[in-house]
Amino acid sequence: MQRRMKSFLCSLLSLLLSDVLATYHLSAGDPQLIAAQSYAQTRNNGRAPFRTLNPAKMDSQCRSRPLDLVFIIDSSRSVRPGEFEKVKIFLADMVDTLDVGSDATRVAVVNYASTVKIEFLLKSHFNKPNMKKAISLIEPLAAGTMTGLAIKTAVNEAFTELSGARLRSKKISKVAIIVTDGRPQDQVEEVSAAARASGIEIYAVGVDRADMRSLQLMASIPLDDHVFYVETYGVIEKLTSKFRETLCEVKAAAVVVVEDPCKCEARLAFQKQTLAAIQQLTAKIELLENLVGRA
Repeated sequence: MQRRMKSFLCSLLSLLLSDVLATYHLSAGDPQLIAAQSYAQTRNNGRAPFRTLNPAKMDSQCRSRPLDLVFIIDSSRSVRPGEFEKVKIFLADMVDTLDVGSDATRVAVVNYASTVKIEFLLKSHFNKPNMKKAISLIEPLAAGTMTGLAIKTAVNEAFTELSGARLRSKKISKVAIIVTDGRPQDQVEEVSAAARASGIEIYAVGVDRADMRSLQLMASIPLDDHVFYVETYGVIEKLTSKFRETLCEVKAAAVVVVEDPCKCEARLAFQKQTLAAIQQLTAKIELLENLVGRA
């Protein structure tokens, strides 16, 4: 009798533990994940609204938070003239999504190949027409792909107060968006780490032949939110909506549309609840074992 009871309790505990481990592999339609997401969504709805995840709503509800934003664009030989025009269209579309101004978002563009050229600084243009005209005049530099040098130049020359970056005390986010289609010909890991350590959030956009490992070394974490890849320059404009989700906020009075709650938080919340239940059950099982042992 005692052996059977212990065997039953061990089997029960094993089954419960397997259920917990299974939460690491929940599919999108799994009821447990849906329940956990609902928990996270309820929790998020209790916070002050700050963004919408519905791109269709952004034109009327969304405005970009103030940024010091520097685009770092690859114009090496591998980027054909027509493809480079697509990059410029992408930059212009991004400008259209932002609240550009001296007290709002400031934008600079760093162009690179074997050499690096700052096309315009954060203090150069405070209105969209002038900024988009400056973008239209950018020419490719051709030759190599010195991505590390471009990042270093952006940190030392574009993200400075002299170039128009705001004081740290103003707590304006500093963001770099790197667009490249190749493998860097210089070192990017250390310069990217230094940039991130200085407070710059880095997004890495890879196109076609871009080296994914290099993109991951450059980008901020979590990588899922900071590394993007598109197969061709012909579809790079589609990333505009992705960045609008990231760079936009909603005023407190606006309605927040949350269609995809944070899966990470949902999964963590579910695991915490499950582990707490396991701990309680384990305590009860130990009590039952003691009672069986006395019998």
